[in-house]
Amino acid sequence: MSATPARLACLLLAFLGFFPGPGAAWEPDPGEVADGELVLGRISDDPRRHHDPLRALLDYVVPRMRSVGIRRGRVLMARDFQQMASYLRRGRVDWVTETAATGLLLAERSGGQVLVGTERNGVAMYRSLIFARRDSGIRSLADLRGRSIAFQNPQSTSAFYAPAATLLDAGVELEILLSPKDRPRSDATGYVFAQSESNIGTWVHKRLVDAGAFSNLDWNDLGRLPESMRADLVVIAETPDFPRGLEIVGSGMTAARVERLREVLLGAAADPAAREALRRFFGTDGFFAIDEAQRAGLQRLRDSAQQVRSRVE
Repeated sequence: MSATPARLACLLLAFLGFFPGPGAAWEPDPGEVADGELVLGRISDDPRRHHDPLRALLDYVVPRMRSVGIRRGRVLMARDFQQMASYLRRGRVDWVTETAATGLLLAERSGGQVLVGTERNGVAMYRSLIFARRDSGIRSLADLRGRSIAFQNPQSTSAFYAPAATLLDAGVELEILLSPKDRPRSDATGYVFAQSESNIGTWVHKRLVDAGAFSNLDWNDLGRLPESMRADLVVIAETPDFPRGLEIVGSGMTAARVERLREVLLGAAADPAAREALRRFFGTDGFFAIDEAQRAGLQRLRDSAQQVRSRVE
């Protein structure tokens, strides 16, 4: 069956980058948040997969915010950090769920604030590990000069921002590589994005890159790093702990709505009616208030993330 002129035009626009193509669900220019509406956002390269978990949590939250005028909810995805920061600044989204570093940067760029932390699979805090092969001769961060490291993606806290900042703090400069086969200059560490934690471990084990970085949870996950591979690897550096995730609210939300959303999220773990919504929301066990020690840690993480964005990206 031949394509219609209209379909051909849409396919051409998708190819040129005006539309994201089949399977995506972007809104190219979402309007202002409607009165009585709560918009939950997330940065995603697979919006169809992430829509349902966000929708499940919204369906639990919205009825519990009627006292502050919320009557309906909507999910809004962004394709990258810049787009989500713009949505927050312009009042297109009220609330964003993100990893710690990305969430902190979004809050700063938009004038928003950290609402609560997100616990997942029984874990509220975790840390990053930088590792290499035992037989590589790499035992310190300084040894990575002239070598390569695999991160996950530019939005990851545990597999990009935190380990990249650790390298910079140690005086090791970073430069992006064209591929794992590319090599950096002798006084810098070259980095590539492997897109998944499993790829990171495999690339290091197979010597495609010299080192890798991801969380201590991934290190102990036999599905992502089998014992037969882990036995050949050694951890050369660890970062301080940081939250698994953060919930960020924009500056356009009223104080009453911010406080009610905080109450609903903090109370969800003790509410049997929330159990299924939390399970579908990326395996979340609940949300937790950020204490003073954690706020100090988040400040350090934010400063580190800013350093990475200014010196690396």
